Amino acid sequence: MALLQDLNGLAPTKWQTSSLCVGWDVHQVLAHLVDAACTTRLGFIGRLVASGFDFDKDNATGVTKELRADPQETLAAFAAVLGRTSTPPAPLATRLVEAFVHGEDIRRPLLIGRDYRAAHVATALAHHLKTGTKFGGGRETAEGSRLVGTDDEFSHGAGQEVRGPMIDLLLAVSGRPVQAGRLTGEGVPGFTARIAAGP
Repeated sequence: MALLQDLNGLAPTKWQTSSLCVGWDVHQVLAHLVDAACTTRLGFIGRLVASGFDFDKDNATGVTKELRADPQETLAAFAAVLGRTSTPPAPLATRLVEAFVHGEDIRRPLLIGRDYRAAHVATALAHHLKTGTKFGGGRETAEGSRLVGTDDEFSHGAGQEVRGPMIDLLLAVSGRPVQAGRLTGEGVPGFTARIAAGP
């Protein structure tokens, strides 16, 4: 609901703004969120088989399917699926990860600010750090660092410390760029180098 509110009235020229998700503009990220909300457990398995078990290919297919010529129509489709409870065969915490990361994929390039409940971000971050990069998580990215949330009592791992708001830590371990100065600590150079190197 919050993202719908943030995007209502967005200027037509802004929909082509590059998102934080490499290769997608903000309109395409929204289409991905529509697709994810429409995907059932059984449907996900069938699509994954059809894509040759290539997650990126499957995601691209879903975006193509849900992307309307008029961004306002994609936004209307997003509004229509907000109440759906269908989900791919993955822990429910992945829905939080999707909402936070893709929400910021859209908001940050558009300079739209949004506050999140720290406890919910902590749940998403903890799950993401347990999930391997092969499955879209950030476990390997965080290895060798101690991540400390500055907006809640959250810490993970061992090694040189990286401190920052949990939403920024979540974006970082998801491979997204984080604004300079948002993360601090002696472990930042090595941590950001691992992010830049990719999975």
